[in-house]
Amino acid sequence: MSTRIVLIGAGSAQFGFDMLGDVFQSDILKGSHVVLHDINGATLGRVLEAGKLFVREHGLGVTLSATTSRAEALAGADFCVISIEVGDRFALWEQDRSVPQQFGIRQIFGENGGPGGLFHSLRVIPPILEICEDVLNICPDAWVFNYSNPMSRICTTVHRKFPDLKFAGICHEIASLYQHLPLMLETPLSNLSFRAGGLNHLSVLVEAHYKDSGADAYPDVLAKAPGYFEGLPDLGSILKKLHAARAGSTPGSEPALREGAHPWAERGVFRVLLERFGCLPTTTDSHIGEYIQWAHDVADHKAILDFYVYYKKWLMRSDPAIKTTRTERLVKVIEGILTGERYEEGALNVQNRGLIPQLPDFISVEVPAWVDATGVEGIPLPNIPKGFAGLLCNQVAVHDLTAAAVLQKSRELVCQALLVDPVVDKVDAAYDLVETMISLQPEYLGYLN
Repeated sequence: MSTRIVLIGAGSAQFGFDMLGDVFQSDILKGSHVVLHDINGATLGRVLEAGKLFVREHGLGVTLSATTSRAEALAGADFCVISIEVGDRFALWEQDRSVPQQFGIRQIFGENGGPGGLFHSLRVIPPILEICEDVLNICPDAWVFNYSNPMSRICTTVHRKFPDLKFAGICHEIASLYQHLPLMLETPLSNLSFRAGGLNHLSVLVEAHYKDSGADAYPDVLAKAPGYFEGLPDLGSILKKLHAARAGSTPGSEPALREGAHPWAERGVFRVLLERFGCLPTTTDSHIGEYIQWAHDVADHKAILDFYVYYKKWLMRSDPAIKTTRTERLVKVIEGILTGERYEEGALNVQNRGLIPQLPDFISVEVPAWVDATGVEGIPLPNIPKGFAGLLCNQVAVHDLTAAAVLQKSRELVCQALLVDPVVDKVDAAYDLVETMISLQPEYLGYLN
């Protein structure tokens, strides 16, 4: 029988096209069947039409179908991939970001951590739990991979509700190390071995070595990183270069710092972790700063806003297409499970179970993992820097209470989840914020009693 891969949320052309492009390039997945599923039949139909056209033009052996029925999509599935949002993504996100700030809570970005991350979780986790329940009822042996955010809170809750489900989360942030480390250390990627981990979007490089000598590369990382990141262009400079290229003029060279560019752009929190905690983060202020109580004082707020505006315009105005280069790491994971060819994946979100010893077993951690015919197996990271481990520990009660609030539909536990969050320092404001957000998003948060 052919491998059946179900893409849930495939009406999003960006997600659907990226996944299809990667599947189409896989020799191992030749002959497989990809099912596109979404609740929006119109957008789903456009993705299906484009996918079938690509298959015909390139003579591919992959077959495609689409359905708005989740039960039909999941029947006989081997792999399910979830990438969903609910409602008007950006309108709701902007409420998550701005309303807590109006109550005097100094949060950053509002997608994954802090109050914004909590309300985002309260909206998106219930439908993901429904999907997972259907998987267990219809195709219980299938592997489920999640791309949706807030990744760590989603995964923590799913593992608590469905401990027997084959479920893991996957995120792109680890790619920053593959991009920066070879340039920073002036050695080919093939000469480096490294591991990173923590929580999703709250993760750091844990170890790095030169393969040719076996020497520890982390001292060189700490010595060279300040100068390296000082010389990178900011987002504004990068966008100017892209605009110039599209207009037909010759852009400048990469990645030289140009006049008007801002060094350490979106790396205020990043810089403190690097220079004061002695560890290299895998992501920048807009993500890592969401979890840290002092982040607002040092974050590059202009660059964070620039990134948000750019990201919103990119998703809303871009003309997505099926690519002929791989963009998603997940297909390699699927290939590893199907072939049994064991390899180390750089980052997956799995239940902790001792992988990071400073954290309890129930929380979902982002760690490297072995992939083979048995599935995915997290790799322990016993050497997380102590100071950074302390920041991770600050999130334990937040994740615990978020999961409990969703599963028990408890408004009071939502308030407690806010009050244990290190970003929140106002009691009455926290309670008022919860009531305000429920009134603004009743169709998504009205289930809380």
